[in-house]
Formats: sequence, structure tokens, C-alpha cells
Amino acid sequence: MDDLPETSETLIGRVRDPGDEEAWRRFAALYRPVVVRMGLRRGLQEADAEDVAQRVMVAVSRAIARFESGPDRPPFRVWLSKIATNAILNALSRAPRDRGSGDTEIAGLLRDVPVPDGEGEREIRREGQTEAFRWAAAEIKCEFSHSVWILFWESMVEGLEVEHVAQRHGRGTGAVYMARFRVMKRLREKVQEVWDGSLGEILP
Repeated sequence: MDDLPETSETLIGRVRDPGDEEAWRRFAALYRPVVVRMGLRRGLQEADAEDVAQRVMVAVSRAIARFESGPDRPPFRVWLSKIATNAILNALSRAPRDRGSGDTEIAGLLRDVPVPDGEGEREIRREGQTEAFRWAAAEIKCEFSHSVWILFWESMVEGLEVEHVAQRHGRGTGAVYMARFRVMKRLREKVQEVWDGSLGEILP
């Protein structure tokens, strides 16, 4: 698991600065949907899952300065999964929404909880990687023509055969491969802004 993709160290460093609005926009775009889906899978209603995600973002913003990275420290996804899991458990147990504030609330979200077999960590990593792809794809889509994008999307994301995509759009297979190459090159560059590692687990 040590070689699996992880949140970009550069992005983690940037979100330590509360004034870096762009970094926080990227971080929230990456992880807020992840926390919402975690909450929904565990039985929260959509509104409660959204509320939990907001609480997690606030907790991270207040506690990120205390996060320490290093070879002998747990990775960021473990730290984040602990905060998210506790926030979800609090919501499921119907803990008062106004209980505690500031450091008191953060301390509660950071306390250790049993997560069987690293379930929360794996979920954060898997879902985070998917959100990194979605974010990057949305950011770069406007850089390509519709025809180039659709050749890439159908062959790489939807997994259709190159020959089928080419025939479907009246293009040669070379055009499909060129579209894949151009978009993937840019996509990898964009993903690296928020995520360290490859897209191998996302794309076929």
C-alpha cells in the first residue's frame, strides 16, 4: 500500500495557508464529495451527509497545521479518514449539532476510533483518486475540441473499442489514439496538482 497514490504533498502544504483560496477550492472539490458519499453509504440522509462534509472541511482547516507528514508518520488519508469517520459516527448517533466548538470539536473528531481493516483509509484513497480524475477532467475539458474530447472519453473512460469509436464518429483509428494521447498527457499533468501517482486504477 505504500506505493499507492496519495494527496499531493504540495496541495497539503498549500492548504496550511488559510489565505490560499485556490488550494482550498481544489481540496474541497477533491474531498467534500468523498465525505458525502461515505456518509450516505453509512446511512446518513443527504442533508446530514452534506452537513458532515462541511464540518469535516472546517475541522481540517483548523487542524491541518498540526498534521505532520514523514516516513514514520501515518499518511494524510489516515488522518483525514479519522476525522471523517468520527464526524459520521457523531451524526449517526444523533449527537447534538452544536455540541462543542473550535478546538473541543476538533479534538473529538481527531480521537481514535476503530475502523475495521483500514476501511476508512481505503475508502478515502479510492474515492479521492476518483475525485481527482473528475476534477482534472472538468478543469481541462475546455482546452480541447468536442470531437477530440469525445474520442478520448468513449475510448478511455467508457472503455469502448478504439475501432468502434472511430467508426462511430467517422474517423480513423489514428485520430482516436491521438486524441487519447493528447488528453491523457494533459490530464496527468492536471491530476498531479492534487494527487501524487498514476490514474491506472481509474482508467481501463
